Amino acid sequence: MKFLPITLLILALAIATALAYDPSPLQDICVATNDLESGVFVNGKFCKDPKQATADDFVFMGLRNPGNTSNPLGSKVTQAFVQQFPGLNTLGISMARIDFAPGGLNPPHTHPRGTELLVVVEGTLLVGFVTSDQLNNTLFTKVLYKGDVFVFPIGLIHFQLNIGNTYALAFSGLSSQNPGLITIANAVFGAKAPISVDVLTKAFQLDKKVVDHLEAQFWYDNN
Repeated sequence: MKFLPITLLILALAIATALAYDPSPLQDICVATNDLESGVFVNGKFCKDPKQATADDFVFMGLRNPGNTSNPLGSKVTQAFVQQFPGLNTLGISMARIDFAPGGLNPPHTHPRGTELLVVVEGTLLVGFVTSDQLNNTLFTKVLYKGDVFVFPIGLIHFQLNIGNTYALAFSGLSSQNPGLITIANAVFGAKAPISVDVLTKAFQLDKKVVDHLEAQFWYDNN
């Protein structure tokens, strides 16, 4: 009996690990629907009656065309998450297209529910991610060229910067139908309602005037 607490601990850890990712689907298909009366809730979205699904539910054409990069960041992320692509519901996967003008930046951000695998299709990108405090906030960074692939582990802050003189294009796959997105600058200095200035001045060791200036900026969302 003395081994029971350890067994329970291992079981708890296993369950916690399993719940950290999208659960495996319990049926062949579960097309997301906003019709709550006829739909069935599984996880994340209600499901259309499988007998009413069509081939059109499993195709998404929103990644065909370049995104508009004429914005302060010089980049545009076009998502193919379950919100845009209902056929992904319960399948634990999604995609995004990222267009970069010369010098364009996909700013530091994190996906709390998904690992990201990025492939460069055109151009040259400087990419990187930062580990947690446990590994001393170590930066892993690399210059990527056409055809290169890089992985950003789940939940870690990461970025992509076009360091070339030409347009750049990348596609990413994510290990969740709804990986989520937290853009660091937006979340910290553009929160609604604003985070207390007292909190930010102490956390970032900044003068109040600097924090006031940062909070007054328009934090652009390139999604």
